[in-house]
Amino acid sequence: MERQKYPTPSLKQIKSLKYSMIGGYILIVVVAVLLVSLLALQTADRMLKSKVSSLASSLNVQMKLNMDSYLARMETIATLAFASEETYTYDATDPDNDEYEAINTEKIISDKLYSLCIMENFVDYGIVYRNNRTVGKISNGTVNLFGDEIYEELASMITNQRTRDGWAAGFQGNFKRIYYVKRIHDNALLVISFYTDELEDVFDNPETMSDMEIRLTNQNYDILYSSVQDEVGQPLPEQIMQRVKDHNATTAMDNAYLVTVTGCGDDWYVICSIPTPIILKEMQTLRVFVCFAAILAALLAALLGVVLSLRMTRPVEAFVASLDTKAHTDQLTGILNKRSFEEYTENRLANALNFEQHALILLDVDNFKGVNDTLGHAYGDQVLAKIGSILRAEFSTVDLLGRIGGDEFCVFMNVSPEDGVDYTEFVKAKCEALCQAFRGNYTGDDGKYKISASIGVAIFRGQGDDFKSMYHIADKALYASKERGKDTYTIGEPEVKE
Repeated sequence: MERQKYPTPSLKQIKSLKYSMIGGYILIVVVAVLLVSLLALQTADRMLKSKVSSLASSLNVQMKLNMDSYLARMETIATLAFASEETYTYDATDPDNDEYEAINTEKIISDKLYSLCIMENFVDYGIVYRNNRTVGKISNGTVNLFGDEIYEELASMITNQRTRDGWAAGFQGNFKRIYYVKRIHDNALLVISFYTDELEDVFDNPETMSDMEIRLTNQNYDILYSSVQDEVGQPLPEQIMQRVKDHNATTAMDNAYLVTVTGCGDDWYVICSIPTPIILKEMQTLRVFVCFAAILAALLAALLGVVLSLRMTRPVEAFVASLDTKAHTDQLTGILNKRSFEEYTENRLANALNFEQHALILLDVDNFKGVNDTLGHAYGDQVLAKIGSILRAEFSTVDLLGRIGGDEFCVFMNVSPEDGVDYTEFVKAKCEALCQAFRGNYTGDDGKYKISASIGVAIFRGQGDDFKSMYHIADKALYASKERGKDTYTIGEPEVKE
């Protein structure tokens, strides 16, 4: 039987097969890389949008809390006027008033109101009576704005009948001022007002979201404050309005805008918005890079495929991680918050050498509860903010400063004294200076609540000391300072283990 013969492939056929195999391999690699790249971009895009939406929502809530706190502080300052009995007992409309006594009484009330007026940049801080007589600081702008109906118009701003007060803005199209009105008695209203420009500090935009536009509107969506120039008094832009109308608290994101809204105050809204392309502008750069990397990976096949994956993943992770970075500072005092302070201190201790000199200073504010309970939380916040300033003034920029509780602060000293100075004596001098800085700073309006500092100190003894052990020593020393009568410091000693 004759064997069947198969034709021998030609060189051209071999080359053609080789090219076909190479082409097929390249096609498979290109398709695979494109599919993986597309999946990675979609995942990164979804993660980025989720992170940004979360950050924007958190920012909006923080702005809402800032606004509520600011309004509460204004209301607290307003109630201070009632500390003078004449404020709520005198009635300028009483026909039986003795003219001389009325003049003296109104002078007493005016002096009290003017003393309170300087606490903030108030445009108005005074009392308007039913007969349109005024006492205190009532600006000409307000008088001209309301005219002969000033009492009735201001009275109409009282929207909360339970607390007999209310907030308002935009009367007769004037949105430059915000008014707070509180009824004193049937014939008298307490009025304070301030320019809307004062809200700039309330709506301070963090650098991580510097392109975010922040607006405060009334219930009709007229703009009371805006980070965009020349928008006050204008209606909310239509492209923002259609995304927030009839919503009291929501976050919406589409291809055009990311918008968040939260209700605050008396039917007011804090609205934050940012164009979506701005959020994703770095993502566009990433897309170009991935496409280039995909073509390069197809040409270099599997060798450059690995490089592509690494270079594609790293910028995505870095980009998302940058949006996930959280604030490390306490917003009230400007120093480290509890979590960041403990983390930084623990890392510093973990890398410390035996010959290094460090100390942990734990500070508790004496009598702070009395300040909050009697002078109000707004005054207490001022005290805490001042404490942050004191700590920054007393310690170096390389020392770690932290607020680790309501009125508890901590310092991790990194600075060493000059040659020849004992470190313990150096720390004692710092503690004495700190106690001295507190004395006489906060006594309240009547001097009743003196603020001082009780301090406990733990000295770094060498490798093996960690934050928990040093904090334990400093806390016991702080307790000893409290037992000794406060306004002093105690150097703690490590416990001897049997």
